[in-house]
Amino acid sequence: MTYSLNQNDKSLESTDGSKNASIVTRRRALMMGAVTASAIVSIKPALAQTAGSVLNCEIPVPGNHAAGGFIGPDGKIVSPDTPGAFPPAGRNFTGEEVKRAMNGRSLPGTSYDQSKAYVNYIRRLQSGQSGFTCYASLQMPR
Repeated sequence: MTYSLNQNDKSLESTDGSKNASIVTRRRALMMGAVTASAIVSIKPALAQTAGSVLNCEIPVPGNHAAGGFIGPDGKIVSPDTPGAFPPAGRNFTGEEVKRAMNGRSLPGTSYDQSKAYVNYIRRLQSGQSGFTCYASLQMPR
């Protein structure tokens, strides 16, 4: 018995018209294995890069959507004349600094109460606001 490649459906066909599915299945499995192996090799470095970039991303307090506003103790944006409110942070905080602050430490250059208010603000961030993507990536399990 001889086999020929059927160009229409990329399968092997015998001279009697029957298709040899086992050869085609093995060939496809080998091709899928090669694709999967290369995907794993290329994804691992990307995950390592992502973990590093998450700690280097920045969160402004407050973000562009609330420029000029002060931060209340509960993390809400309030007017500058609100008692107990804190002025905007003088700089952006990195993901690493925020992660430490969420675990009990203070944000650099802030008092305990000011840091707590800023962390409350960060926890209230929503999609579309400056710093949300950074904050959301800190919440992802590793």
